[in-house]
Amino acid sequence: MKTKISLPVRIFRFYLEGFRSMDIGRTLWALILIKLFIMFVVLKIFFFPRYLNRFDSASEKEEYVSGELIDRALNP
Repeated sequence: MKTKISLPVRIFRFYLEGFRSMDIGRTLWALILIKLFIMFVVLKIFFFPRYLNRFDSASEKEEYVSGELIDRALNP
């Protein structure tokens, strides 16, 4: 009886075999990794500031977030 391989594993194997058979596969993987690094690290630093770091306790953070949600819901 043949076991069924999950969808994520099949997708991963598809891309792995596809890049393995290419001549410039390693270069493309390097470009993909650099692009992901830029998207998740560099852009996060510059465009998503940490507003909650100015509060010391969790209760102050909760108060700020709930206040912002209420203000934005009442004043769209």
